[in-house]
Amino acid sequence: MNLQDRITSISKLGHRIKTMEEKEFLDLASRAENNNNWFTPEQTGFALDVISRLLDEPVLNNWLRHYDIPENIRPKSVGLLMAGNIPAVGFHDFLCILLSGHEAHMKLGSSDQVLVPWMARELITINPDFSSQIFFEDLLKGKDAYIATGSDNSSRYFEYYFGKFPSIIRKNRTSVGILEAKETHEDWQGLARDIFQYFGLGCRNVSKLYIQETEQLKAFLDAIEGFQRHLNHHKYLNNYDYNKAIYLVNGDPHLDNGFLLVKESRELVSPIAVLYYETYSDLEDLQQKISSHSSKIQCIVSKNGWFPGSVDFGQAQIPQLNDYADQVDTMGFLTSL
Repeated sequence: MNLQDRITSISKLGHRIKTMEEKEFLDLASRAENNNNWFTPEQTGFALDVISRLLDEPVLNNWLRHYDIPENIRPKSVGLLMAGNIPAVGFHDFLCILLSGHEAHMKLGSSDQVLVPWMARELITINPDFSSQIFFEDLLKGKDAYIATGSDNSSRYFEYYFGKFPSIIRKNRTSVGILEAKETHEDWQGLARDIFQYFGLGCRNVSKLYIQETEQLKAFLDAIEGFQRHLNHHKYLNNYDYNKAIYLVNGDPHLDNGFLLVKESRELVSPIAVLYYETYSDLEDLQQKISSHSSKIQCIVSKNGWFPGSVDFGQAQIPQLNDYADQVDTMGFLTSL
């Protein structure tokens, strides 16, 4: 199977996702939710929609023209340890391995065991030749290379076992937003999506804002009332109630609009249902603050992407194919094996 065959078949998977009948989707989403209560049908549908748009054949071709992928590649076995924090979070790595011509030996995260296997089965149905590239395993020993995603703690384990092999080992990251006192109601809505999508569990979710004036926070909280629906999810509600109780008992200053707590902090990663903020005096001060946390920031959002290296509000959870996790070029790594 040559590269063009792989591209064409994978684009058919994108079409398969887009044209899935509602009954079939609801069955798939139900199984995903049974495996992980955070994966509501709404969140699963959003994740699959983002993936399907990335699999359009012209989009794939435009991405891959930047890489030299030999036709007669000698496949390497690549161990892929997937996280399970958001639906199908490891799909991009899986896609890169397949398109590079290598073998994907995957260990699924315990909280995300439905969606990637479903897509793998669909892909093999579309093109049975993929059966020689796709494997699910409980132990990933003796592979030629590894891609592992986890926490700062698990990364030490990954480094110990996989560090002597060619590898990409990812740690905890989060995303931040920047306000400049020019935001509109539409901007607030986009920022809210960056915060609340996947209930804030992804590394591309905004967990902290950099602001100039605290009055901006009140305007933001007033503008996002529609996102109160997240309280209908029992796990989100439990986190909101717990963190609110902690702040009240400790007398910690915070803002509260009834479903989101906003607290000043120099830390980056906020708990679920909490948004941190920090003030900056000018552009130089802001750049210094961002730079000091660069190794922990996955994505930055700002109005129309005005801050260097940022994207517009509402785009954090709609990455492009070249928006690599931890800014490490996964396809470049795989084509160099």
